[in-house]
Amino acid sequence: MAAEKLRDLSQPMDVALLDATVSAFYGTGSKEERAAADHILRDLQHNPDMWLQVVHILSSAQNLNTKFFALQVLEGVIKYRWNALPVEQRDGMKNYISDVIVKLSSDEVSFQRERLYVNKLNIILVQILKHEWPARWRSFIPDLVAAAKSSETICENCMAILKLLSEEVFDFSRGEMTQQKIKELKQSLNSEFKLIHELCLYVLSASQRAELIRATLATLHAFLSWIPLGYIFESPLLENLLKFFPVPAYRNLTIQCLTEVAALSFGDFYNMEYAKMYSIFMVQLQAIVPSSTNFVEAYANGNSEEQAFIQNLALFFTSFYKCHIRVLESVQENINILLVGLEYLINISYVDDIEVFKVCLDYWNSLVSELFDSNHNLDSPAGVAHMMGLQMPMLPGMVDGLGSQLLQRRQLYTGPMSKLRLLMICRMAKPEEVLIVEDENGNIVRETMKDNDVLVQYKIMRETLIYLAHLDHEDTEKQMLTKLGKQLIGEDFTWNNLNTLCWAIGSISGSMAEEQENRFLVMVIRDLLNLCEITKGKDNKAVIASNIMYVVGQYQRFLRAHWKFLKTVVNKLFEFMHETHPGVQDMACDTFLKIVQKCKRKFVIVQVGEKEPFVSELLTTLLTTIVDLEPHQIHSFYESVGTMIQAETDPLRRGEYLQKLMELPNQKWTEIIGQARQSVDFLKDQDVIRAVLNILQTNTSVASSLGMYFMPQISMIFLDMLNVYRMYSELISTSIAQGGPHASRTSIVKLLRSVKRETLKLIETFLEKAETFTDKAEDQQHIGKQFLPPMMDHVLGDYARNLPDARESEVLSLFATIINKYKGTMIENVPRIFESVFQCTLEMITKNFEDYPEHRLKFFSLLRAIAAHCFPALVHLSSEQLKLVLDSIIWAFRHTERNIAETGLNLLLEMLTNFQGSEFCNQFHRTYFLTIEQEIFAVLTDTFHKPGFKLHVLVLQHLFSLVTAFLFLFISGCSFCTLFVLANLLTGRSDEVESAALTEPIWDTATVSYPYANNGMFVREYTVKLLSSSFPNMTATEVTQFVNGLFESKGDISSFKDHIRDFLVQSKEFSAQDNKDLYAEEAAAKREKERQRMLSIPGLIAPNEIQDEMVDS
Repeated sequence: MAAEKLRDLSQPMDVALLDATVSAFYGTGSKEERAAADHILRDLQHNPDMWLQVVHILSSAQNLNTKFFALQVLEGVIKYRWNALPVEQRDGMKNYISDVIVKLSSDEVSFQRERLYVNKLNIILVQILKHEWPARWRSFIPDLVAAAKSSETICENCMAILKLLSEEVFDFSRGEMTQQKIKELKQSLNSEFKLIHELCLYVLSASQRAELIRATLATLHAFLSWIPLGYIFESPLLENLLKFFPVPAYRNLTIQCLTEVAALSFGDFYNMEYAKMYSIFMVQLQAIVPSSTNFVEAYANGNSEEQAFIQNLALFFTSFYKCHIRVLESVQENINILLVGLEYLINISYVDDIEVFKVCLDYWNSLVSELFDSNHNLDSPAGVAHMMGLQMPMLPGMVDGLGSQLLQRRQLYTGPMSKLRLLMICRMAKPEEVLIVEDENGNIVRETMKDNDVLVQYKIMRETLIYLAHLDHEDTEKQMLTKLGKQLIGEDFTWNNLNTLCWAIGSISGSMAEEQENRFLVMVIRDLLNLCEITKGKDNKAVIASNIMYVVGQYQRFLRAHWKFLKTVVNKLFEFMHETHPGVQDMACDTFLKIVQKCKRKFVIVQVGEKEPFVSELLTTLLTTIVDLEPHQIHSFYESVGTMIQAETDPLRRGEYLQKLMELPNQKWTEIIGQARQSVDFLKDQDVIRAVLNILQTNTSVASSLGMYFMPQISMIFLDMLNVYRMYSELISTSIAQGGPHASRTSIVKLLRSVKRETLKLIETFLEKAETFTDKAEDQQHIGKQFLPPMMDHVLGDYARNLPDARESEVLSLFATIINKYKGTMIENVPRIFESVFQCTLEMITKNFEDYPEHRLKFFSLLRAIAAHCFPALVHLSSEQLKLVLDSIIWAFRHTERNIAETGLNLLLEMLTNFQGSEFCNQFHRTYFLTIEQEIFAVLTDTFHKPGFKLHVLVLQHLFSLVTAFLFLFISGCSFCTLFVLANLLTGRSDEVESAALTEPIWDTATVSYPYANNGMFVREYTVKLLSSSFPNMTATEVTQFVNGLFESKGDISSFKDHIRDFLVQSKEFSAQDNKDLYAEEAAAKREKERQRMLSIPGLIAPNEIQDEMVDS
C-alpha cells in the first residue's frame, strides 16, 4: 500500500499520507486497512529517527490525531533520550514547542478551537522542563510571567502550565525523578514563586474574564499546599479568596483553595489569621446554606455542582479541624462558631454518598481518637504534658491546671459527641461475620461476595465507636437501648435500622467494664429474643436471627462468665440450624464455632445444676441437631465439637467423646470398605465416591481442631484410606490415558481427584496440628515412623507414575509440611522425594507461565523447605541436579505471579546464606554468582516485578557484601596490598578491611587475562559493563556512579534501597508507573506500629481477632 512509503525517513515525510494512515487507523478504513495502519504506526513510533520528523508533521498535519501521534513520539524521546540529544536539537525543540503554544493561545478563537492540542503541548513542555529547568533554562519562570501579562488567553494557558508543573514536582514526583532532582525543582519553584504570586494576585484583582479567574484559582489550588505561609497571610491573597467564595461560579474552586490553606500547619504564628479566616467563612456560609439545611435532601436533589459543593464543604471542615481546632477552643466567640461548624459536619455525614461519608468518617475517627488520648492521659503528668505539646517537666500545680483544661475540653464536645454516637449507630457498616443481606429487590438473601470497601469502613466505624464508648459509656448504652426499645414497640422497626443498631452493639464488645457490659448485654439479648418471638414473617425472623447471632458472637467474655446464658445461646443456635432460610444455618454454624473456640472449657466440665458436661449431652443428640444441615455446615459443626473435646484433660473421656463424635462417619466408612473388599467395583459408584469424600472432609474438620488427640481415629482409617487413594489414582490415570486431556474435566474424574486431594489434606492437617498440642519429641517421632513409610510409595510413587494431568499439587504441599515439621530427620528421604517429584514437576511448570498454577507455588514451597531444613542433601546433589535447582529458582523469581516470585526470592536468599557458611562457598559462587546477579538485575528493572523490590535489594546487598573485601588478595606477590591490609588492621581501621566469605576468585582465571586485585574490583567492572549494555540511554559516568554507590552503601540497607530507587528512575524503567511497591516495606512497618497501638486500647481489636488463648476456666 502507499503508506509503506512512510517507513522511509531519509526524506521529509508525506504528511498528507500520514494523515490518511492515521484516519484509517481510527476507523475510516476497512478492517485490513486498520490493521495495516496500526502496523505502520507502531513501526514509526519505535523508529529512533522518527522524532526528527515531528516539527514537520506538527506544521503540516490537518488531522488532530496525527498531531497527537507526533507528540506521543516526541514524549517518548523526552522521557528516555532527551539528555543524550545534541544541545542544538534540544534548544530547537523547546523553542518550537514554546512558540506554537504562544501562537495558539494568543488568539481567543484559535485557543478555544485548539484547546485539546494546546493542552497536550503544555504537557510536552512540562516534560521538557523536568530536564531543562532550572539548570539549562533559568529564565523560564520570568519568561512565562512576562508572556502571561501580554494577553488574557495566554495568561490562562500560562496558569495551566504552572499548575501542571506544580503537580509534576510536588504530587507525582515520587518514583518519577531522583530525589536530588525533586529537591532541586522544589527549591527553584520556591525561590521564584514571588513572580507567580504577583501574577495570581494581579489576575484576581483586575480580571473580569471568568475562564481566566477559574484557571488562576485552579493553579493556586495546586500551589497552596507548599508555598510559604507568608504569601497567604501577609498579602491580600486570602482576602481575595474569601471575596470569591459567595460567587456561585467560583464557589467550588474557592473552597478547594481555602481547604488547602486550612490543611497547612506550621506552628502557632498565624493562629489569629486562621481564626479570622474561619469566622469570615462561617458568616458567608450561613448566608449561602443555613445550618438548618437538610443536607441529605439537598444532596439527593442537587446538580453535580451543588453535590460537589457539599463534598468540598466536608473537606474544608475536616481539614481545618484536623490542624486548627485548638485555635477555636480558646475563645468563647470562636467556640460558638466551632460548634456550629461541627453541626454542619454531622449533618453532612448523613448524606447518602459513600465518598462524602468517608471524608467525614476519617475526621471523626481522628477527633475521637485525640479526645480519648486526652482523657486516657489525665492521670499521667507526662501524658498531660504530651497532649498539650509541652516538653518541660511538670510541677504538681501545673498538672492540676492542665488536667482541668482537658476536662473542660471534654465537656465542650459532650453535645457533638452524643450526636456523633447516634450517627455511628445509624450508619454502622456491615461486619464480615454477617452473611444475611437485603438485595436490590428488597429480599433477604445469603451474601455471595464480600465487599472489601464495606469491611474497611466497618473497621474504621468500629474503632470510632469504641473511642466514643470509652468517652461516655452511659450515653452510648442509653442511645443503643433507647433505639432498641423503639424497635421492640414497632415505632422505628426496619431491617436497616435493626441491622445497623445490632452491628453497632456488637462492635463495642470489650470496651465496657465487665459488670456494665454484663448488664447491658442481658437487656440487649432479652429484647432481641422478645423481638424474635413477637415479629411475624420469615424474612423478619431471619434478619433478627442474624443480628442475635452476630451480637452473641462478639461477647465471649460475657458468655464465659454466665453458663446458663451461654447454654441458652447455644441451644438457640441449634434452633437456627433447623431454619432453612438462606444464610441462617451458615451463620449459626459460624457463630457456634466462634463461641466454642473462646469458651471450650465450659462445655467439658459439669456445670452447677447439670448432671453431665454439655459435650456429653450434645453427642447423645448429635444426629437430631445436624439433620437439616448441608455437608459443609456439618463439617463446621464437627470442627466445633472437636474443639470442645480438645479442651478435655482426661485422656479416657477425651477418647470416649471422639469415638462418639466419629460414630456416624465411621459406621459409613466401615460399610464402604467392607463392600469394597468383596467387590472393588463398588468404589466406582459416584454416590459411594461422594460418601467417601464427605467422610474424609468430616475427618479433616475434626483433625483441624483436635491435633495430636486425633491420632486414634486417623490410625484406624489410615491404611484403608491410602488403598482407596491408590485405586482412585489408577482410575484417574486410566481415564486420562484413554480419553485424552479433556477427560480430566469430566465429572467422574473431578470427583475422584477431590477424594485424592482430601486424603492428602487430611494427612497434612493432622501432621500440622499434631505439633500444636504436644511438645514431646518422642510423640513426633512416633507419628513420623507410623505414617511416613506407607506414604513413600502410595503417595510419592503414585505422583511419579501418574500422567501430568493426574498429579495432585497437594502432594508437594504435604511433603513441604512434613519437612518443615521433621526438619533434619528427613535428610535421608530427600533423594527419594527429589527422584519422585522434582524432574517431572519441573517439566510440567516450565513450559509456560500459565499451566498448573497450583503446582508452581507448592513446588517452590517444597524446595524452600528442603533448602531450609535439609541443606546437606542439596550440597550432595550432582552438579547437574544443583544446576537444575538453581535454574528452577531463577525461573520462579522471573515469574509474574507474585507469590511464586517471592517464594523463589526467599528460597534464593536462604540458599545464598547457607552456602556462605558451607565449605562449598567458593565453588558455588564461582559457578553461579554472576548468573544470579544478572538475573536479579533483570527482574529488578522489569516493571512487572516491582512487588519483589525488597527481596531484590536484599539479594543484591548480600552479593555485594560477599565480594567487598580487601583481606583476600589474589595478585600473587602483591606486597604493597599486603602492607596496606596490615597497616589498616594495626591502626584499627577495620571498616577498610572486611573479612569476606569468598577466599578465591569468582572469575574464570583461565579465560580472564586481567589479574584483578580482589573479587570486589571484578564485580564492580562486570556490573558496569552489564548495566551499560542494558541501558544505552545512560552515560558511562551515570552507570559507574550507580555501581560505586552500591558498594559504598551496602552496609546501610536504607541508603542501599534509596540508591537503587533513584537508579530505577534514572534508567527510565520505572518512570510514569505506579511505584508504591518500591515503598511496600515502609508501609508494612507503619501498619504494624498502628496494630500495636490498637492492642493497647480495650475493645479496639475485636476479641475474635486476638490470637492469644482466652482463659475460660
